Amino acid sequence: MSVANSSPKASTGQSSVFTDILGMLAKPPFGPLLFLILTCAVFGLLPLIQGEPQRFFTVRNFALIFQQSAIIGVLAIGQTLVILTSGIDLSNGLIMAFVSVITTGLAVRGVPFGPDGQIILVNPILAMFVGLLVGGVSGWLNGILVTGLKLPPFIVTLGTLNIMFALTRIYTTATINGLPEPLLFLGEAITLGEAKIPYYAVCAVLFYLVIWFILSQTQIGRHIYAIGDNSEAAGLVGIPVNRILLTVYTFAGFLYAVAAILLIARQENGDPQAGQTSNLESITAVVLGGTSLFGGRGHIMGTLIGVLVISVIRNGLTQQGANPIIQTLVTGILVIVAVAIDQLSQRISK
Repeated sequence: MSVANSSPKASTGQSSVFTDILGMLAKPPFGPLLFLILTCAVFGLLPLIQGEPQRFFTVRNFALIFQQSAIIGVLAIGQTLVILTSGIDLSNGLIMAFVSVITTGLAVRGVPFGPDGQIILVNPILAMFVGLLVGGVSGWLNGILVTGLKLPPFIVTLGTLNIMFALTRIYTTATINGLPEPLLFLGEAITLGEAKIPYYAVCAVLFYLVIWFILSQTQIGRHIYAIGDNSEAAGLVGIPVNRILLTVYTFAGFLYAVAAILLIARQENGDPQAGQTSNLESITAVVLGGTSLFGGRGHIMGTLIGVLVISVIRNGLTQQGANPIIQTLVTGILVIVAVAIDQLSQRISK
């Protein structure tokens, strides 16, 4: 009898250990950070196994990963805020592309003025402010449709995606080059030994720190989590749900415009082809970072780690000579795994 009784206890103990481990791995940012470390270890060891010189664990390569993470990193901040409220934004990459061509177009091509159609170039700084305004207004319109008409965020932002795609192509189908210096300033870099850290990458990190403070230390941050967890309950306790949602979508649009300004500095042009897969990449980063697609749970630093995971995987696979399609395949698998872990952890917590 004692043997029969010990088996369920052992099973329960094993189940408890599994539950604790799964809970820890699903909790951002610890789980995503562990995965990032393991990913770096794999790509760092591969050259040694293959008998080749170390290419991954170099200061220059880590600086490159940091640079490659900046643009999608800023887009992912806005995506995180929206997903925390139990929404989703499919339009961020195309808003970024539209702001990119509008900003560069105003500074390089100018605007017609007067009856004779004289072209007047817009001051580059003013052009950037116009771009930021366009991004903010785009996000505000998304928010109005979500809060005012109670439309699903997926449908609203899918529509905005198509609108921005069309507007970008109507404005230009050609890359806008020959940019003035003020638009390229953020592309300059700080040199640290062999590494060059551009200003646009530093800006991305600063935005993460600001949003971390807002989400963790302010009332509006707590309200964002509460709305994502249960918007009806949040409204019943006096939280202005619609106002906060509108603020979140507007600020997300502003962040997409910031990403456009950083993209301009990185690529030194206005590219109408930019951002076509950035929405999926930003969602991938958010999910890999441990933020729940069901809202109300997540960590902005987890998103940063998720962005780095994507960049590390792409960098490592590129060094291994992998086809870009393989990179997309691996990223897709990671998203499914991350969502599966999120689902399992939610079921266990219940």
